[in-house]
Amino acid sequence: MEIVILAVVIALVVILGAGGLVVGSRRKKKQQLPTAPPSSPTITAPPAEPHVGDEAEAPREETRRTIEEIPLPSAGATAAPEALEELDVLPAPPIEQPEPTAGRLVRLRSRLSRSQTSLGKGLLTLLSRERLDEDTWEEIEDTLITADVGVAPTQELVERLRTRVRVLGTRTPEELRGLLREELVALIDPALDRTLHTESHEEAPAVVLVVGVNGTGKTTTTGKLARVLVADGRSVVLGAADTFRAAAADQLQTWGERVGARTVRGPEGGDPASVAFDAVKEGIAEGADTVLVDTAGRLHTKTGLMDELGKVKRVVEKHGPVDEVLLVLDATTGQNGLVQARVFAEVVDITGIVLTKLDGTAKGGIVVAVQRELGVPVKLIGLGEGADDLAPFEPEAFVDALIGD
Repeated sequence: MEIVILAVVIALVVILGAGGLVVGSRRKKKQQLPTAPPSSPTITAPPAEPHVGDEAEAPREETRRTIEEIPLPSAGATAAPEALEELDVLPAPPIEQPEPTAGRLVRLRSRLSRSQTSLGKGLLTLLSRERLDEDTWEEIEDTLITADVGVAPTQELVERLRTRVRVLGTRTPEELRGLLREELVALIDPALDRTLHTESHEEAPAVVLVVGVNGTGKTTTTGKLARVLVADGRSVVLGAADTFRAAAADQLQTWGERVGARTVRGPEGGDPASVAFDAVKEGIAEGADTVLVDTAGRLHTKTGLMDELGKVKRVVEKHGPVDEVLLVLDATTGQNGLVQARVFAEVVDITGIVLTKLDGTAKGGIVVAVQRELGVPVKLIGLGEGADDLAPFEPEAFVDALIGD
């Protein structure tokens, strides 16, 4: 009995001791907890932008409005310029007015100065020698061939010049310049039809395909051509069928926005023929005068891509005939440009040539060579990087620029 009483006493002592430990630990935890924050926190203003020395100053008080306080314009209302400025909304850029195309080549005559030095002045210097012997005529041939005129046209020109100089006995610089001008103009063939067929017919717009290899300035030429047509009073729709380069569609759209021309584009990597088809469809719906379709810059060695170019033309012709197929060539590539021209002519019927980069180090004789190669006239030439540096080709003005006054 004594053992039972002892066990009960020990159990009570242990229970009381454990309870005391629990209560003590809870009191310690309460003492370590931080005091509760105040119910309404104090908001301090942000520090002023740090300055040095006397420039340090307190931040200025500015009135701020919440989104709810800014009224929304009613339907159909036009926001005032002050409101647009306040909301950081930029107005649409103004539509540019391109300069008229009449006489543009004459205004850009100075751009042909380097070609003039290499071809026109070189020929006049040789022809002005006291004695026109066999060596001099060979130098004249070399000058023409170096200027990319081509072997056959060069031989033809030299033979005619030799005959006329011998028969007429021409010796003065003015007479020699006149003979050279006549022969160069005849070589370029002013009788070729250089008209751009861009006028709408019946209820459909004129369709112009712009083709060429990478790097010739094809997309830029398409944009500049839109400016030429707008300057002549045409309404234009642009088709960005170069879906392999996202930058090409963006670039073309920028050109269109400058002159108020709508640009039809598709997804990157999409079907170019589908974009071209939609562009012509849009042109018909808007009653546009001309639809310009910028195709991908295809390498002429890629058979599949060239076949796709033929497909673009066939799909577009479901709406109606293609009025112009302009081949863009880089004038600085010389004889290599003729190889490209041949291959493109086999895929699509080229109706006209655009020679770009004819300023600078370009050689003016390429005009003669490419026309002889394709039997197709040069219709436009690019003489610089400016927006209005694309000019309709005029044989007489071009020759005058080459040989100088």
